[in-house]
Amino acid sequence: MYYPKNINYGTNFAYIIIEILKYIIMKKIFLLILAVPFFFTGCRIEPYANFHVSKVIVDVGEVIYFTNTSFDASYFEWDFGDGTISYILDPVHVYSATGTYTVTLTAISRDDIIDRSFQTITVLFPTILELTVLEYYDEYPVANASILLYPSYDDWLDETNYLPEGFTNQNGNVIFSNLEAIRYYVDVWEANHDNYTLADEDIGFIKTHRLYKNEINYFTAWVDYYPDKKSSRNKSIIIRKLDRRSVEDKK
Repeated sequence: MYYPKNINYGTNFAYIIIEILKYIIMKKIFLLILAVPFFFTGCRIEPYANFHVSKVIVDVGEVIYFTNTSFDASYFEWDFGDGTISYILDPVHVYSATGTYTVTLTAISRDDIIDRSFQTITVLFPTILELTVLEYYDEYPVANASILLYPSYDDWLDETNYLPEGFTNQNGNVIFSNLEAIRYYVDVWEANHDNYTLADEDIGFIKTHRLYKNEINYFTAWVDYYPDKKSSRNKSIIIRKLDRRSVEDKK
């Protein structure tokens, strides 16, 4: 067989193999370079925003608790829809006016990617009791009288489960807000007045009607005048209500 002179077939074959390998390697590098942006894009963490709220229908002044259940987020922003912003994880909020508000939670990842969750809150007028203390016979207003509200007559007798104390102004008025729509039993004490004797005569003197929810309710608390009463409020309550309890137990 004839072979052309001056041709190194072994060397040319090795050269071809090397060129093929270089081509394969360069192609893989090229494809890898194209894939890098997609790789890093795929690794970006996308947050998920979500939260729970204690109540979606509340009264003015009622505390609302928010529980953040978001994940894959590094920062949070709460917008309560009334111009108030918070950046804490689980905030609480109180609305000062009636209306419908949209709460927005923005969850922000470390890559500044955001997601949002929304919830509508309805804020109603609170249930209010406006109470006026008058002397029974002469019907003059009693100022600076201590008022306690109880959810039951037994509580009134035993001095248990009462609401925070209120005091009448110069017109004998005091207002209690954010109440339950129930009947209350009214305890009135002032240095020379109380309603304990009247309560002995008729429980209606201390018992309100069942309050209308989300409305202003009114009640007149009549009291007797005792010009020589010297005892403190607590001592007077203990003695006179213990006497009433003994009477009730005999019925």
